[in-house]
Formats: sequence, structure tokens, C-alpha cells
Amino acid sequence: MLLVIDIGNTNIKIAIFKGDKIIKTWRVSSDNRRTGDEYFSILRPLFREADINYEDIEKVVLSSVVPSLIGPFVIVSNHITGKKPVIIGPDVYEKVKMHVPESAKYEIGTDLFCDAFEAWNKFKKPCIVADFGTALSFTVVEQNGGIAGVAITPGIGTAFKSLFNNTAQLPSVPLEIPPTSLGKNTTVAIQAGIVLGYKGLVESLIKQMKMDLNKEYGTKIEDIKVIATGGLNSMLQPITDIFDETDKDLTLCGMKRIGELVDN
Repeated sequence: MLLVIDIGNTNIKIAIFKGDKIIKTWRVSSDNRRTGDEYFSILRPLFREADINYEDIEKVVLSSVVPSLIGPFVIVSNHITGKKPVIIGPDVYEKVKMHVPESAKYEIGTDLFCDAFEAWNKFKKPCIVADFGTALSFTVVEQNGGIAGVAITPGIGTAFKSLFNNTAQLPSVPLEIPPTSLGKNTTVAIQAGIVLGYKGLVESLIKQMKMDLNKEYGTKIEDIKVIATGGLNSMLQPITDIFDETDKDLTLCGMKRIGELVDN
């Protein structure tokens, strides 16, 4: 079995692969105050409840956009497998032979690299991956399989929270698709502004990215595949046809694919 750990700013996504199949996933909160021993003490009962013997795990693959949490999960990996994890970063980019612009090698989120790597290997086409997380990130892969660039904006949930936290009179409302853009009350007004506003943002930015990919790389616009992933991608699914594919496990599967290609 293979264990992948995707450390984000808000949550840590954990998955167990048996062969090509994800047999169990968990989410725990990201907290850089916890030690590796504390995280291991959280994971051990989760494994037990899922009837998974962690001694059967042969390799751990780690992606983190929170540098301070890499060390604790190296300790977790040592507890589980007796060896350090595969840590996704610039040296791994070279080993799996996916080009990243030199100026972006130490800046691109490793989760976005995993998105791009899995999308390219899955579809073998130029593509745009929209990852709906704490940030909403768009990663572009050109027709030769290299990363062409990234665009980042606050995530939908982040925008919602920012609005409530920084205004005196706007209440917290459900994150739902509004019945109309013409808000007759505060709830619908906020939902229209955020949800429908993000629909416009996503569609406009993807259209612009397709045009820029065509201009800079000569990519045929009709060949570009658009993939959605991340926790909140389902929010826009009913109101847009901009996505060709949806894969909630894209990042995890990219990590697993990398882990199979790279030794500890």
C-alpha cells in the first residue's frame, strides 16, 4: 500500500492506495503547532478504525504548501515505514521529466504540480486545471507536457469568510447557488455576488488562458482540456459548462503516480 499526504493551508488530505484504487481518505486540520508524534497519534486510530495495518504501507508521498509541516510528517513517515517520504519539490520535477519554468521552480505549489502532472499523464493533451481550495488556482500545461504558467485568486470559501470577517453588517449566509442575480435580500445578494461572480471569473480567466496558450505556444484552442478539482468545484458545476472533466482526486492520484516513479 502507498500513503499520500497532501498538506494544504486549511486541511491535510490523506489517502491510502492499494494498487490503483483509493481505499480510504481522511481530512485533518493543518496545525503547525502539532509535532510529528502528535500527528502520528491522530492517524494511528484512524487506520485502526478503517481496518488498515499501517505496517503494510510501503511508501509515503508528501506534498506540502506549508513548509513548517514537512518536518513533522517526515517523522510520521519514519514511524509508519521506517524511512523518509518522497517529498515532492524541484528535484522531483526533474526526475519525472515535467518542465517547470526556472523562475517558478521554487514558487509553484507542489499540489499544483501534482495536478498538472496527473492531468497531462491522464489526457496527454494541453490542459487547464482549476483547483478549488483555500486559493482557487489555475495551472496550465502546454502541448509538450510542460507547465506554461499559473494564475491564483482567493478561493470561493475564502472570499465568503473575508466578506463576513471584514464587514460590520453582512451576516454569514449559506454557500449556495442563488435563484437570481437580482438579490432582494442580503442572503441572495451575497450569494449572487460571490457564487455568480466566481462563475464569471472562472469562465473569463479560462477563456483568456486558452487565448494566451494559443498565442504563446501555438496551441489549438479546441485541443485544450479543462479539468476541475478540489473541494468546492461542485459549487459551480450546475451553472457552467466550462469544465470538460471533474476529478476530485486529481492531486492525490498525481502524488501516487509520482511516488511510483521516484525512490525515497
